[in-house]
Amino acid sequence: MCTGSCAKCLGTTLIPLAVLCTVANILLFFPGGKVAEQNDHITDEVWYFGGILGSGVLMIFPALVFLGLKNNDCCGCCGNESCGKRFAMFSSIIFAAVGVVGAGYCFVVSAVAINRGPKCHNGILWLYPFKDGDYLSDQKMWDMCLSPANIVPWHLTLFALLLVMSGIQAVLCGIQVVNGLFGTICGDCRCCGCCGGDGPV
Repeated sequence: MCTGSCAKCLGTTLIPLAVLCTVANILLFFPGGKVAEQNDHITDEVWYFGGILGSGVLMIFPALVFLGLKNNDCCGCCGNESCGKRFAMFSSIIFAAVGVVGAGYCFVVSAVAINRGPKCHNGILWLYPFKDGDYLSDQKMWDMCLSPANIVPWHLTLFALLLVMSGIQAVLCGIQVVNGLFGTICGDCRCCGCCGGDGPV
């Protein structure tokens, strides 16, 4: 597959993932699907904006760059064939690295949040009743959280989605790093003869 086409495919996949991560993070601001009475009733990791910043905003830039690679000028360096495309592919490696960092940030925040568990009310005060992910293997412990209702499955489901989606984003950006290296070294197959040469277009 041409490196430009591959990058476009990756960018097309990253955008919906970034939107979904942003939505998941926003939903976490509504514990159990309800408006929190106070901000300090919301789990701390939600305020780290892993899905909004890491897998959202920071992922949009690489995605847009990847989408535009296929349309970049193949002959942007003084008429040298594929020089412009090679430079564009090289720059995509930098943006892919930014994407890996953003996705990695969201992945770590989500993993910590899942291990720590949600902040909830146990009938006396607001606290984190679970330790070291012990609630993951013992669903009976979920009853320790009296409110908000269904906070444990809400917390676990959304952060698990963020964990999986950010992992996928990191893999896709990693693929673009390799794809960008190939494009930088070998050029793009669509650039052959694009400046009037006899090669295939």
